[in-house]
Amino acid sequence: MLYLTVALDAMGGDFGPRVTVPAAVQALSHFPELKVSLVGDQSQIAHQLSLLGCKPNSRLSIVHSDRVISNSEKPSLALRHSVGTSMGITVDLVANGKADACVSAGNTGALMALSRFRLKLLPGIDRPALVSALPTASGKKTWMLDLGANVSSDADSLFQFAVMGAALAEEHLGRPPRVAILNIGAEEIKGNDLVKRCAEMLNQTQAVNYIGYIESNQLLLDVADVIVSDGFVGNVCLKACEGTAQLFIDKLKDRFLASSIKGWIARKLFSDLFTELKTLNPDQYNGASLLGLRGIVIKSHGRADVSACVNAISEAVHEIKRQVPSRISDRLEAVLLERHY
Repeated sequence: MLYLTVALDAMGGDFGPRVTVPAAVQALSHFPELKVSLVGDQSQIAHQLSLLGCKPNSRLSIVHSDRVISNSEKPSLALRHSVGTSMGITVDLVANGKADACVSAGNTGALMALSRFRLKLLPGIDRPALVSALPTASGKKTWMLDLGANVSSDADSLFQFAVMGAALAEEHLGRPPRVAILNIGAEEIKGNDLVKRCAEMLNQTQAVNYIGYIESNQLLLDVADVIVSDGFVGNVCLKACEGTAQLFIDKLKDRFLASSIKGWIARKLFSDLFTELKTLNPDQYNGASLLGLRGIVIKSHGRADVSACVNAISEAVHEIKRQVPSRISDRLEAVLLERHY
């Protein structure tokens, strides 16, 4: 059997080994071809494994690290002092060919800086982008990027984001995805120079199925498969969606507890509503990809629970199998050749 190896930053996130270790064990049960290298404090990882009745084995190994990059550490400082940290070692395992992908729930800025420095960018890419799947009203997924890897971007970067997002979405969908730019209006005359220039570039390429602008109230309506924005706007939209979903879930729980409806009617009514709203739970779509690198890097939510962390590992396995960096590189080469001629 050909094994796929994922390096997991066991110390990353709000809960560290309490979440990452059981998530690794669960992921191994889901994927027989998977190996996981848990990177972090050996004693803490071993303790969590013992609570699960597990020990390191041929598919589950521990790589000790002495230090952790804090969530408050600036990316530039984290980059200079990354040696010996769980995140630094995790990324290095990919850079050195000892892992096929890495997953971390740690400091996003530090992860981007380390990944860009150690793994390098693909040819034709100026900046990496953070992309994740969003749920839609139809039950399908929409991929949105950039979600915060870059605070600001130029038109060329947005164009590259569109190409990368299309390549990733196509591997999931099995067909050319519909690509749209997030804008303040759907009309061609609306928007700033950034989105207008990007739209012009996308209209001139045959390699991307560009369908035009969409507005933020259409994010979850399945009107596009890939939605492109700069990192500032994308991050704000993502957190607004997550906050709104959580608000509805909390309100529904309050109504259920206060309801005078009893018995099977209450269970039926509220269970159906809970099922619908659970599709908006961001944990189900945990695992944002840092695209544009010569390697696979998955960013997990800092507050991710075990189930969400398993989803992030699953995304890493999918991208390894689909050879996503190579697919993106091939798509970029075709686009650049098309634009040249």
